[in-house]
Amino acid sequence: QVRLLDSGGGLVQAGDSLRLSCATSGFIFSTNHMGWFRHAPGKEREFIAAISCNGRTTYYGDSVKGRFTISRDNAKNTVYLQMNTLKPEDTATYYCAAHENSERLRGGTANYWGRGTQVTVSS
Repeated sequence: QVRLLDSGGGLVQAGDSLRLSCATSGFIFSTNHMGWFRHAPGKEREFIAAISCNGRTTYYGDSVKGRFTISRDNAKNTVYLQMNTLKPEDTATYYCAAHENSERLRGGTANYWGRGTQVTVSS
């Protein structure tokens, strides 16, 4: 059974940091590109970051460049999202996702999705 368990969200103040984790099982993690997306009420789902299978290539959405960092540990089948200098507009539910094709993943298509973890940033 495929599982993607997002965790690490919470309520923080503007300027704070959070680290999200997505622990996976049930599929071959090392052959999947991994990504993070977020969805806020009243807004469309937004691409946040993606990382290649070997972790050497990363991509970021414009709204988080320079503040968020995606990483992965293939030995632990886990992908991370380090979020620094959080802003109220970062408030959303964050989802990890997996796909063998990087371009499709970044376009919002995923073979597997996590259930999401809520991040709330107060001003």
